[in-house]
Amino acid sequence: MKTTDDKLDGFKLINRDGGESVSFQRQYLLICAIMVLLMMIYMVRLWQLQVLQGELYRYQSENNRIRMEEIAAPRGIIFDRNGVPIVENRPAYHLVIIREDITDLDGTIRELARLCERNPDEFFSIIEANKSSPKFVPLRLASDLDRDCLARVEAQRIRLPGVEIELEPKREYKWNATAAHLIGYLSEITEAEIKSEKYRGYYPGEDIGKVGIESAFEKYLHGSRGGRQLEVDAAGRRVRLLEEHLPISGRNLWLTLDMELQKTAEALLEDKTGAIVAVDPTDGAVLAFACSPSFDQEKFVRGLNKDEWLALSKDPSHPLLNRGSGAAYPPGSTYKPFVALAALKEGAINAASNFTCPGYLQFGDRKYRCWKDHGHGSVNVERALIESCDVFFYQTGLKLGVDRLAQNVTAFGLGERTGIGLQGEHPGLIPTSLWKKQATGVPWQKGETISISIGQGFDLVTPLQMAMAYSAIANNGKLWQPYVVKRIEGSSANEIDEISPRLKRKISIEQPWFDLVKKGLAGVVEEPRGTGHLIRNPFVQIAGKTGTAQVVHVAQGANRKLLEKLTNSKDRDHAWFVGYAPASDARICVAAIVEHGGHGASVAAPMVQKVILAYLKNTEKPLKE
Repeated sequence: MKTTDDKLDGFKLINRDGGESVSFQRQYLLICAIMVLLMMIYMVRLWQLQVLQGELYRYQSENNRIRMEEIAAPRGIIFDRNGVPIVENRPAYHLVIIREDITDLDGTIRELARLCERNPDEFFSIIEANKSSPKFVPLRLASDLDRDCLARVEAQRIRLPGVEIELEPKREYKWNATAAHLIGYLSEITEAEIKSEKYRGYYPGEDIGKVGIESAFEKYLHGSRGGRQLEVDAAGRRVRLLEEHLPISGRNLWLTLDMELQKTAEALLEDKTGAIVAVDPTDGAVLAFACSPSFDQEKFVRGLNKDEWLALSKDPSHPLLNRGSGAAYPPGSTYKPFVALAALKEGAINAASNFTCPGYLQFGDRKYRCWKDHGHGSVNVERALIESCDVFFYQTGLKLGVDRLAQNVTAFGLGERTGIGLQGEHPGLIPTSLWKKQATGVPWQKGETISISIGQGFDLVTPLQMAMAYSAIANNGKLWQPYVVKRIEGSSANEIDEISPRLKRKISIEQPWFDLVKKGLAGVVEEPRGTGHLIRNPFVQIAGKTGTAQVVHVAQGANRKLLEKLTNSKDRDHAWFVGYAPASDARICVAAIVEHGGHGASVAAPMVQKVILAYLKNTEKPLKE
């Protein structure tokens, strides 16, 4: 029989065993909770690596053995009308690193700087600027290496893992700075341009046409990039080529430009500021397009630094200004043939109309002077053109009125863009009474009609506009749209596009009036009293008109000849001449302007003559000597 003490001992034992069981259960649950937590952390991390970042790590893993390289497409070549290459491509070698393959980045950068004779900080700043980009992405440290640097880097490549030399075709302007304003230049695409629809598919770092033909025909010249898949070893060295897609070169352009004529025109403008534009009056083809001063196209390909760009953009001679189509000037007396044609068409004058020129026109309380102080006497329209009588055109303009004058003159393309397709073309200005009222709020004054009747006042034209307008006189009223590309060639015979001339309009002026004005323009050069007689040539008859456009106002009664001698060069008149030849069957029309050159007859006219003779000597119907 158990005693009471024995019962108490049993109870204590059972109680102690129950407490231990509870403690064990708590420990067990804690361990399970920790294991579940660790499992959850593991699963979350696994989900992050495989789902959220799986594509990135998968690409990096593959990139350890397979690498993609892009192959730039060569731009199309630009030829002149005779097949002479004007713009080609040359190989350019760039220094590139792949940081993922470099174990000692600091040491490699310093060694490359030593080999290329550069400041290491220049390379370190590039790395710092691109530190957020993936390390497997090639990073360009230096562009267009010179031969010495290239040779030194290539000799040490075996001990410089992760260092690559990238080959890229670069633009080469065969006659650097020649026809620069027409051809244009390349420069690196901007971030804003990449985002635009026009440059869809372009990559950062690509060069694109910025102005001129390089810009206007970018979609043809650019081409399509290629690529290759390479197998590389752990040091980034190429093992073998897996796959390659060759780039498609840009299409070639054949211009209407005659390079020899272009060089002749530019030589005539040397040390002068101005432009010479030559066109074919039978279809509007541009034969020469010279602007002075010019600029170095290769500098833009290499890349201008900040100081170089500031020096170029702030140059007081404005070398980047396209004076052929992007700058407008008062036409001076070169405007008179259009005034004459407008007046003849409207019946304000006829072939027999005569006005007396005493050397001035008294209008109100002001005298409007003729360039010839003692006057021309009694002159008709033909004689007025030959001797450039201002008074005749003062009175003709007053009879015609500003609005009828503008209506007829704009038919020749003055006051509107020609449509040549170059950036920044200036429309010029042919004023009307409505234009002045809207622009200034002041009504038109008859005295202003006197000024615009001789190409002064508000009148503004470009050399290209004048070349096309005179072409329309030479061909009896056909206004052509100027063009500079005549053929676009691809890689196959099926990829050839011929550019056809485009007639903008036929000017409705009777043939007798064209004949009368053309006779006067021929007399400007052929007749002894003609203002352009200095350039008369026994082998070809040149027709044209001199022009001297005032830059500053001349006070009444001032002695012009004395004033010209005392005037600062920047205040001298602009010198104009626009002419075509042969006078009876024009094959070339040339407009020349020299800023602050003085007299058109002595400065601009000889330039036009030399360009005409240079061209006609090499055509199918050469001059007889």
